[in-house]
Amino acid sequence: MTAELATTHPLDAYATALTGLARDTGGGLSVEVQPTVQSVTLRLDPAGPARAGVDAALGTALPTGANTWVAAGDGEAIWLGPDEWLVTSHSGDAAVGEAALRALVAGEAGGAAVDTSAQRVVLRIGGRLARELLSFGCSLDLHPRSFPAGRSAQTLLGGAGVILLARDAAADADGGAVLDVHVRSSFAGHLADWLLDAAQEFRDDPAAASPALAG
Repeated sequence: MTAELATTHPLDAYATALTGLARDTGGGLSVEVQPTVQSVTLRLDPAGPARAGVDAALGTALPTGANTWVAAGDGEAIWLGPDEWLVTSHSGDAAVGEAALRALVAGEAGGAAVDTSAQRVVLRIGGRLARELLSFGCSLDLHPRSFPAGRSAQTLLGGAGVILLARDAAADADGGAVLDVHVRSSFAGHLADWLLDAAQEFRDDPAAASPALAG
């Protein structure tokens, strides 16, 4: 009898230490591991005939401004290039899944839809210290004037390639920033270690290293 494989998240071992940052920083910083989301990398000509059907499936227009993103159903449509987007769904909405989007772009030259759900995991970083923390390992200007809600970027954070999304600040109870970090699964542990180390700057007791760091 074949043993059933259990589904695990790349950051299961870090979840407790990351959640504990809210306590250790007096609520100034929160790092939450988000559940695995459905992700589809979409390619199409934004001026082509498939665009209308894709917009209808998403319930919103694909963003065409460089380094922007929009809410799309229960997920996001993230601009990655002039003819490339990352379409996510937190509930696994079949209407914006690989099969549905591929059917919409199948007749268009260069059109493609590929499920990349296992490629990345998402960390949501919030609080009044969020942008400062990320600035320790990111060369972009993350000030709200330069990186407001609705902006995205493909960049390096702590040496790991990531996609950053600036979310609505009102989503954070303390009025601070809320940013999502999409990181490749193979680099997720590295980034979690980096975040825990960088957050030592803000701990009430900097000498009290997290269990993940102590190990």
